[in-house]
Formats: sequence, structure tokens, C-alpha cells
Amino acid sequence: MILDEYADWESAYLSSILNQDSKWEVKTASLAKEVVSIGRFKTVVDYQLAEVPTDCELLILVGGNSWTIENDLLKRIVQDRLTNGKFTGAICGAVDYLAQNGLLTAFKHTGNAQYLWKNFSKYQNKTEFVEKQAVPDRHLVTTNGTAALEFTQQVLKMIRFKDNQQIDKDIYLSKAGFYQYCNKYGNPFV
Repeated sequence: MILDEYADWESAYLSSILNQDSKWEVKTASLAKEVVSIGRFKTVVDYQLAEVPTDCELLILVGGNSWTIENDLLKRIVQDRLTNGKFTGAICGAVDYLAQNGLLTAFKHTGNAQYLWKNFSKYQNKTEFVEKQAVPDRHLVTTNGTAALEFTQQVLKMIRFKDNQQIDKDIYLSKAGFYQYCNKYGNPFV
């Protein structure tokens, strides 16, 4: 799910990894037919919100500057996924949206900063907030806006994309860089 002024970098690692695997197909969804990212990437979306398939394996809520939105259908879709154990990931402003709408109840979670949610009357489980870059809890992964790699890592683990050790190794390449990776694991491209 992307909205106008979405943070294009927050889903780049995850979408590129998934889209290179023949078992996965990344599609975009939004309220509008076209949205523009913070980086000014114009995106023609695949699905309008009402067209999002109920059987999609994974719903990613990409952060950005438009998550103060009030939309009953969006809230119902996310609530249904969380209630029914469907894989969901939220990063940055999208986690703020979950907190504002009381959708983090019963989940350990993180976000940009808990003090930002002090006026959210529906945010009831303040003790479940964890000060970490990424927090997975069953079928939900939440991260702050500086955690694109951690987000990718935890979502891939949640969906069991590969075994956890291989996921950690793959993410290490992007985190540490090519030469440090080679020193630790050898050249990944030979």
C-alpha cells in the first residue's frame, strides 16, 4: 500500500528481493490510480484499494507523509489481516497509522517514536512498545523509518522466504558492503 508522498526507499530492498523470485509478484495498491513518492517517483498503481485481493500473501504498508488519512475501507482491510493472521508489514508513518487507529493492540511493536502517539486515544497497549529498529510479532512486522534493511530482513523471516541464516547473510551484504561481506563470507558473485 502506497500513498502520495510515500517513502520510496523504505520498500526498495524488500520489493526487489521478492520480485526476483518466481514465486512472488509485487503489486502496488493505493487510493489513487497514480501516486508520487517523496523522491518524486511517479507510480501508476496496480490496484485501487477496493480491488486489493483478499488472498494476497503479504500486505506492506509503506511509510511516508500521508498516513494521517482517514479511510474506513483501508482500516477494515488492515484490521481483517491482523485479526485473521495474514502477513502484514508496516514501516515509519504507516506504523503511526496503525497506532492512531488502535490496530497495534495485542502486538509487540515499534515505530518512529512513541511520544508521537500521545494523543492517539485508540492506542491502548503502550507497554508493548519496544525500542528497537524492527519488531516482529507473529504475522506483523513494524519498524521505524530508518530501518529499511531491518524491515526487509524481518519481513523475509516472517514469510519464511529462505532460512533465517541465509536471510541474515543476504542482508549483511547490503548492510556491511561488498568488501566486508567478502572478508566474512567470500565473494557472493563467483
